[in-house]
Amino acid sequence: MPSLDRGPSPFIPSFRRFESMSHVNSDVHPVLHAGRVAVITGAASGIGKAVAVEMAKLGLKIAMADVAEDVLASAAKEVISIAGEANVLVIPTDVSNIDEVVRLRDKVYEAWGEVAVLLNNAAIGPDTKSWEMLDNWKKTFDVNLFGVINVQQTFVPSMLHQENQAMVINTGSKQGITNPPCLIRHIARFSGNPAYNATKAAVKSLTEGLAHELRERPACTVTAHLFIPGWTFTGLTARNGGVKPAGAWTAEETVLFMLDHVRAGEFYIVCPDNEARRELDQLRIMWAAGDVAEGRPALSRWHRDWKSLFEEYIRDGLANME
Repeated sequence: MPSLDRGPSPFIPSFRRFESMSHVNSDVHPVLHAGRVAVITGAASGIGKAVAVEMAKLGLKIAMADVAEDVLASAAKEVISIAGEANVLVIPTDVSNIDEVVRLRDKVYEAWGEVAVLLNNAAIGPDTKSWEMLDNWKKTFDVNLFGVINVQQTFVPSMLHQENQAMVINTGSKQGITNPPCLIRHIARFSGNPAYNATKAAVKSLTEGLAHELRERPACTVTAHLFIPGWTFTGLTARNGGVKPAGAWTAEETVLFMLDHVRAGEFYIVCPDNEARRELDQLRIMWAAGDVAEGRPALSRWHRDWKSLFEEYIRDGLANME
Protein backbone atom coordinates (compact mmCIF):
# COMPACT_ATOMS: atom_id res chain seq x y z
CA MET A 1 0.00 0.00 0.00
CA PRO A 2 1.46 3.42 -0.90
CA SER A 3 2.30 5.84 1.86
CA LEU A 4 2.40 9.60 1.88
CA ASP A 5 4.93 11.27 4.19
CA ARG A 6 4.39 14.99 4.03
CA GLY A 7 5.00 18.03 6.18
CA PRO A 8 3.15 21.33 6.14
CA SER A 9 2.64 22.60 2.62
CA PRO A 10 4.74 25.64 1.69
CA PHE A 11 1.76 26.79 -0.33
CA ILE A 12 -0.63 27.12 2.61
CA PRO A 13 0.24 30.80 3.28
CA SER A 14 -0.56 31.71 -0.32
CA PHE A 15 -3.82 29.75 -0.09
CA ARG A 16 -4.81 31.78 2.96
CA ARG A 17 -3.90 34.99 1.15
CA PHE A 18 -6.92 34.68 -1.14
CA GLU A 19 -10.07 36.53 -0.16
CA SER A 20 -13.28 36.98 -2.10
CA MET A 21 -13.53 40.48 -3.50
CA SER A 22 -16.58 42.67 -3.71
CA HIS A 23 -17.21 43.91 -7.21
CA VAL A 24 -14.57 46.46 -8.11
CA ASN A 25 -15.57 49.77 -9.64
CA SER A 26 -15.02 49.52 -13.40
CA ASP A 27 -13.77 53.11 -13.52
CA VAL A 28 -10.40 52.03 -12.11
CA HIS A 29 -9.68 49.73 -15.06
CA PRO A 30 -8.37 51.11 -18.38
CA VAL A 31 -9.95 48.32 -20.46
CA LEU A 32 -13.30 47.51 -18.88
CA HIS A 33 -15.09 50.81 -19.30
CA ALA A 34 -17.63 52.52 -21.51
CA GLY A 35 -16.77 53.02 -25.16
CA ARG A 36 -14.22 50.21 -25.43
CA VAL A 37 -14.84 47.12 -27.60
CA ALA A 38 -15.26 43.47 -26.58
CA VAL A 39 -15.17 40.55 -29.02
CA ILE A 40 -16.69 37.37 -27.62
CA THR A 41 -16.67 33.96 -29.29
CA GLY A 42 -19.12 31.33 -28.14
CA ALA A 43 -21.41 34.25 -27.34
CA ALA A 44 -24.77 32.63 -28.08
CA SER A 45 -25.28 31.03 -24.69
CA GLY A 46 -23.84 30.20 -21.29
CA ILE A 47 -20.69 31.98 -20.19
CA GLY A 48 -20.18 33.77 -23.50
CA LYS A 49 -23.64 35.31 -23.44
CA ALA A 50 -23.22 36.24 -19.76
CA VAL A 51 -19.94 38.04 -20.55
CA ALA A 52 -21.67 39.93 -23.37
CA VAL A 53 -24.46 41.01 -21.01
CA GLU A 54 -22.15 42.10 -18.18
CA MET A 55 -19.79 43.99 -20.47
CA ALA A 56 -22.73 45.71 -22.13
CA LYS A 57 -23.80 46.85 -18.66
CA LEU A 58 -20.33 48.39 -18.27
CA GLY A 59 -20.87 50.36 -21.47
CA LEU A 60 -18.60 48.40 -23.80
CA LYS A 61 -19.46 47.85 -27.44
CA ILE A 62 -20.03 44.15 -28.04
CA ALA A 63 -19.19 41.94 -31.03
CA MET A 64 -20.92 38.59 -30.55
CA ALA A 65 -19.67 35.60 -32.53
CA ASP A 66 -20.97 32.03 -32.56
CA VAL A 67 -21.60 29.26 -35.04
CA ALA A 68 -25.21 28.79 -33.86
CA GLU A 69 -26.83 31.60 -35.86
CA ASP A 70 -30.40 31.38 -34.57
CA VAL A 71 -29.36 31.09 -30.93
CA LEU A 72 -26.87 33.92 -31.42
CA ALA A 73 -29.57 36.18 -32.86
CA SER A 74 -31.81 35.45 -29.89
CA ALA A 75 -29.03 36.12 -27.37
CA ALA A 76 -28.16 39.37 -29.11
CA LYS A 77 -31.62 40.78 -28.43
CA GLU A 78 -30.90 40.94 -24.69
CA VAL A 79 -27.50 42.56 -25.27
CA ILE A 80 -29.01 45.09 -27.68
CA SER A 81 -31.66 45.97 -25.09
CA ILE A 82 -28.81 47.00 -22.77
CA ALA A 83 -26.24 48.52 -25.13
CA GLY A 84 -28.35 49.71 -28.04
CA GLU A 85 -28.35 48.36 -31.58
CA ALA A 86 -25.53 50.67 -32.71
CA ASN A 87 -23.22 49.18 -30.08
CA VAL A 88 -23.72 45.49 -30.87
CA LEU A 89 -22.39 43.50 -33.82
CA VAL A 90 -23.79 40.02 -34.43
CA ILE A 91 -21.38 38.04 -36.59
CA PRO A 92 -22.00 34.30 -37.09
CA THR A 93 -18.56 32.70 -37.01
CA ASP A 94 -17.10 29.20 -37.03
CA VAL A 95 -13.83 29.70 -35.16
CA SER A 96 -12.39 26.53 -36.69
CA ASN A 97 -12.53 28.27 -40.09
CA ILE A 98 -9.70 30.80 -40.38
CA ASP A 99 -11.43 32.68 -43.21
CA GLU A 100 -14.48 33.30 -41.02
CA VAL A 101 -12.25 34.47 -38.16
CA VAL A 102 -10.48 36.94 -40.46
CA ARG A 103 -13.90 38.20 -41.59
CA LEU A 104 -14.87 38.65 -37.93
CA ARG A 105 -11.76 40.72 -37.25
CA ASP A 106 -12.22 42.85 -40.34
CA LYS A 107 -15.86 43.63 -39.51
CA VAL A 108 -15.00 44.65 -35.94
CA TYR A 109 -12.10 46.90 -36.93
CA GLU A 110 -14.07 48.41 -39.80
CA ALA A 111 -16.92 49.28 -37.43
CA TRP A 112 -15.03 50.36 -34.32
CA GLY A 113 -11.29 50.51 -35.05
CA GLU A 114 -10.08 48.61 -31.98
CA VAL A 115 -10.50 45.59 -29.71
CA ALA A 116 -10.10 46.09 -25.97
CA VAL A 117 -11.25 42.65 -24.81
CA LEU A 118 -10.85 39.45 -26.82
CA LEU A 119 -12.65 36.55 -25.13
CA ASN A 120 -11.77 33.20 -26.69
CA ASN A 121 -14.67 31.20 -25.32
CA ALA A 122 -16.08 28.98 -28.07
CA ALA A 123 -15.94 25.29 -27.13
CA ILE A 124 -17.71 21.99 -27.68
CA GLY A 125 -17.73 18.79 -25.66
CA PRO A 126 -18.92 15.76 -27.62
CA ASP A 127 -18.30 12.43 -25.91
CA THR A 128 -14.92 10.81 -26.55
CA LYS A 129 -12.89 7.86 -25.33
CA SER A 130 -9.15 7.41 -25.51
CA TRP A 131 -9.24 4.82 -28.30
CA GLU A 132 -12.61 5.54 -29.92
CA MET A 133 -14.63 8.32 -31.58
CA LEU A 134 -11.86 9.79 -33.74
CA ASP A 135 -14.24 12.14 -35.56
CA ASN A 136 -15.32 13.66 -32.24
CA TRP A 137 -11.66 14.09 -31.27
CA LYS A 138 -11.00 16.01 -34.47
CA LYS A 139 -14.08 18.21 -34.04
CA THR A 140 -13.15 18.99 -30.44
CA PHE A 141 -9.58 19.97 -31.34
CA ASP A 142 -10.74 22.02 -34.34
CA VAL A 143 -12.96 24.20 -32.15
CA ASN A 144 -11.47 24.12 -28.65
CA LEU A 145 -7.79 24.41 -29.58
CA PHE A 146 -7.39 25.50 -33.18
CA GLY A 147 -10.34 27.85 -32.80
CA VAL A 148 -8.45 29.60 -30.00
CA ILE A 149 -5.28 29.63 -32.09
CA ASN A 150 -7.13 31.01 -35.12
CA VAL A 151 -8.67 33.85 -33.12
CA GLN A 152 -5.48 34.62 -31.22
CA GLN A 153 -3.29 34.65 -34.33
CA THR A 154 -5.80 36.80 -36.21
CA PHE A 155 -6.59 39.43 -33.57
CA VAL A 156 -3.47 39.82 -31.42
CA PRO A 157 -1.22 41.36 -34.12
CA SER A 158 -3.81 44.11 -34.63
CA MET A 159 -4.27 44.60 -30.88
CA LEU A 160 -0.51 45.05 -30.44
CA HIS A 161 -0.59 48.10 -32.71
CA GLN A 162 -3.30 49.86 -30.72
CA GLU A 163 -2.40 52.74 -28.42
CA ASN A 164 -4.84 51.82 -25.66
CA GLN A 165 -4.48 48.90 -23.29
CA ALA A 166 -6.19 45.63 -24.22
CA MET A 167 -6.51 42.07 -22.98
CA VAL A 168 -6.94 38.52 -24.25
CA ILE A 169 -9.00 36.19 -22.07
CA ASN A 170 -8.90 32.51 -23.01
CA THR A 171 -11.45 30.21 -21.40
CA GLY A 172 -9.80 27.11 -19.98
CA SER A 173 -11.18 24.47 -17.64
CA LYS A 174 -10.29 22.71 -14.42
CA GLN A 175 -10.51 19.56 -16.53
CA GLY A 176 -7.43 20.79 -18.36
CA ILE A 177 -5.52 20.86 -15.05
CA THR A 178 -6.75 17.90 -12.98
CA ASN A 179 -7.66 15.78 -16.03
CA PRO A 180 -10.59 13.70 -14.67
CA PRO A 181 -10.80 10.33 -16.42
CA CYS A 182 -13.72 8.64 -18.11
CA LEU A 183 -15.82 7.04 -15.38
CA ILE A 184 -18.87 4.82 -15.50
CA ARG A 185 -21.73 7.32 -15.55
CA HIS A 186 -24.16 5.29 -13.43
CA ILE A 187 -21.71 5.24 -10.50
CA ALA A 188 -20.28 8.74 -10.89
CA ARG A 189 -21.96 12.14 -11.03
CA PHE A 190 -19.31 13.37 -13.43
CA SER A 191 -17.33 11.62 -16.13
CA GLY A 192 -14.29 13.15 -17.76
CA ASN A 193 -13.86 13.61 -21.48
CA PRO A 194 -10.30 12.92 -22.71
CA ALA A 195 -10.50 15.07 -25.86
CA TYR A 196 -12.02 18.00 -23.98
CA ASN A 197 -9.43 17.61 -21.20
CA ALA A 198 -6.59 17.55 -23.72
CA THR A 199 -7.77 20.67 -25.54
CA LYS A 200 -8.20 22.62 -22.32
CA ALA A 201 -4.75 21.53 -21.12
CA ALA A 202 -3.40 22.86 -24.41
CA VAL A 203 -5.30 26.15 -23.98
CA LYS A 204 -3.66 26.54 -20.56
CA SER A 205 -0.21 26.03 -22.07
CA LEU A 206 -0.99 28.30 -25.02
CA THR A 207 -2.24 31.11 -22.79
CA GLU A 208 0.71 30.85 -20.41
CA GLY A 209 3.05 31.22 -23.37
CA LEU A 210 1.09 34.16 -24.73
CA ALA A 211 1.15 35.93 -21.35
CA HIS A 212 4.91 35.50 -21.07
CA GLU A 213 5.61 36.73 -24.59
CA LEU A 214 3.39 39.79 -24.10
CA ARG A 215 5.00 40.54 -20.74
CA GLU A 216 8.50 40.40 -22.25
CA ARG A 217 7.60 42.57 -25.23
CA PRO A 218 8.88 46.14 -24.71
CA ALA A 219 6.14 48.67 -23.94
CA CYS A 220 3.43 46.10 -24.62
CA THR A 221 -0.07 47.22 -23.62
CA VAL A 222 -1.79 43.85 -24.12
CA THR A 223 -2.18 41.29 -21.32
CA ALA A 224 -3.41 37.69 -21.34
CA HIS A 225 -5.53 35.89 -18.76
CA LEU A 226 -6.64 32.27 -18.30
CA PHE A 227 -10.29 32.08 -17.23
CA ILE A 228 -11.01 28.76 -15.50
CA PRO A 229 -14.71 28.43 -14.66
CA GLY A 230 -15.92 26.19 -11.88
CA TRP A 231 -18.98 23.99 -12.19
CA THR A 232 -21.17 26.35 -14.19
CA PHE A 233 -24.68 25.68 -15.39
CA THR A 234 -24.55 26.32 -19.15
CA GLY A 235 -25.77 24.80 -22.38
CA LEU A 236 -22.56 22.76 -22.57
CA THR A 237 -22.95 21.29 -19.07
CA ALA A 238 -26.74 21.00 -18.74
CA ARG A 239 -27.51 17.30 -19.01
CA ASN A 240 -30.22 16.98 -16.38
CA GLY A 241 -33.24 18.37 -18.14
CA GLY A 242 -32.41 22.03 -17.72
CA VAL A 243 -32.54 22.25 -13.91
CA LYS A 244 -29.54 23.94 -12.30
CA PRO A 245 -27.89 21.63 -9.75
CA ALA A 246 -27.41 23.11 -6.28
CA GLY A 247 -23.63 22.72 -6.55
CA ALA A 248 -23.29 24.75 -9.75
CA TRP A 249 -22.85 28.49 -10.13
CA THR A 250 -24.83 30.39 -12.71
CA ALA A 251 -22.98 31.78 -15.70
CA GLU A 252 -23.58 35.27 -14.32
CA GLU A 253 -21.93 34.44 -10.97
CA THR A 254 -18.95 32.97 -12.78
CA VAL A 255 -18.54 35.99 -15.06
CA LEU A 256 -18.75 38.51 -12.22
CA PHE A 257 -16.03 36.59 -10.37
CA MET A 258 -13.88 36.60 -13.51
CA LEU A 259 -14.30 40.33 -14.07
CA ASP A 260 -13.29 41.14 -10.49
CA HIS A 261 -10.11 39.11 -10.80
CA VAL A 262 -9.24 40.44 -14.25
CA ARG A 263 -9.46 43.93 -12.78
CA ALA A 264 -7.05 42.79 -10.06
CA GLY A 265 -4.55 41.78 -12.77
CA GLU A 266 -4.61 38.05 -12.07
CA PHE A 267 -3.56 35.59 -14.76
CA TYR A 268 -5.00 32.36 -13.36
CA ILE A 269 -8.66 33.06 -12.63
CA VAL A 270 -9.85 29.84 -10.98
CA CYS A 271 -13.54 30.18 -10.17
CA PRO A 272 -15.09 28.31 -7.25
CA ASP A 273 -18.68 27.10 -7.19
CA ASN A 274 -21.25 25.99 -4.62
CA GLU A 275 -19.66 22.54 -4.34
CA ALA A 276 -15.91 23.26 -4.55
CA ARG A 277 -14.53 26.23 -2.67
CA ARG A 278 -11.25 27.86 -3.66
CA GLU A 279 -9.13 25.94 -1.14
CA LEU A 280 -10.47 22.58 -2.34
CA ASP A 281 -9.60 23.46 -5.93
CA GLN A 282 -6.08 24.43 -4.89
CA LEU A 283 -5.51 21.15 -3.06
CA ARG A 284 -6.80 19.14 -6.02
CA ILE A 285 -4.47 21.05 -8.36
CA MET A 286 -1.50 20.45 -6.04
CA TRP A 287 -2.29 16.74 -5.85
CA ALA A 288 -2.45 16.50 -9.65
CA ALA A 289 0.96 18.19 -9.95
CA GLY A 290 2.28 15.81 -7.30
CA ASP A 291 1.56 12.81 -9.52
CA VAL A 292 4.43 13.97 -11.74
CA ALA A 293 6.71 15.37 -9.04
CA GLU A 294 6.41 12.34 -6.76
CA GLY A 295 6.17 9.61 -9.40
CA ARG A 296 2.70 8.42 -8.46
CA PRO A 297 0.46 6.51 -10.89
CA ALA A 298 -1.27 8.57 -13.55
CA LEU A 299 -4.40 10.24 -12.20
CA SER A 300 -3.74 8.74 -8.77
CA ARG A 301 -6.67 10.65 -7.30
CA TRP A 302 -8.92 8.07 -8.96
CA HIS A 303 -6.58 5.07 -8.42
CA ARG A 304 -8.02 2.46 -6.07
CA ASP A 305 -4.70 2.18 -4.15
CA TRP A 306 -4.40 5.96 -3.70
CA LYS A 307 -8.00 7.06 -3.23
CA SER A 308 -7.91 6.91 0.58
CA LEU A 309 -4.62 8.85 0.71
CA PHE A 310 -6.06 11.52 -1.57
CA GLU A 311 -9.07 11.86 0.70
CA GLU A 312 -6.76 12.12 3.73
CA TYR A 313 -4.68 14.77 1.94
CA ILE A 314 -7.79 16.83 1.22
CA ARG A 315 -9.14 16.45 4.75
CA ASP A 316 -5.83 17.44 6.38
CA GLY A 317 -5.21 20.24 3.89
CA LEU A 318 -8.57 21.85 4.49
CA ALA A 319 -8.06 21.54 8.26
CA ASN A 320 -4.69 23.30 7.98
CA MET A 321 -6.34 26.18 6.14
CA GLU A 322 -8.93 26.84 8.83
